[in-house]
Amino acid sequence: MARLILFCKPYGVLSQFRDSNGRCTLADYITIDEVYPAGRLDRDSEGLMLLTNDGRVQHQLANPRFKQWKTYWVQVERLPDDSALQLLRDGVQLKDGPTLPARVQLIGEPKLWQRTPPVRYRASIPTSWIEISIREGRNRQIRRMTAAVGHPTLRLVRKRIADWDLGDLQPGEWQLIELQK
Repeated sequence: MARLILFCKPYGVLSQFRDSNGRCTLADYITIDEVYPAGRLDRDSEGLMLLTNDGRVQHQLANPRFKQWKTYWVQVERLPDDSALQLLRDGVQLKDGPTLPARVQLIGEPKLWQRTPPVRYRASIPTSWIEISIREGRNRQIRRMTAAVGHPTLRLVRKRIADWDLGDLQPGEWQLIELQK
């Protein structure tokens, strides 16, 4: 039977099971053998990761050819205006080419856990939250997109991948789902 693990990756954890430098990895949290990440999440990003023991499921979720939607809550510097949000929606030109159009909206501050270490705070620079959904997964893509429109990312939390949602999982928690083949 195929297994799928929904994992809430904490800030500072690598999206792999081993690290020769002794940094915190998935092995510090996931106790089930022979599961592998279906995609990655940067060390300084938090939120939903999917792991599975089924190569077909992993391929379907992680391969860019399938263009699975991934949704992120992103805390950015300042309040993006309509033109910055529209640029994100239309696709942003990055050094490695244009991004696909994204789904983007301003949101209120989501109810999240405290991050350790906390996001830097500057009294003179307000922050705001946006929800961004993309169908590709380039290296540090969301961070590069928000920077390209003048609103650097301060905190990035992945909320959803395809049909799978973070739900009430807290950092370090995971849920096992048995999938029917």
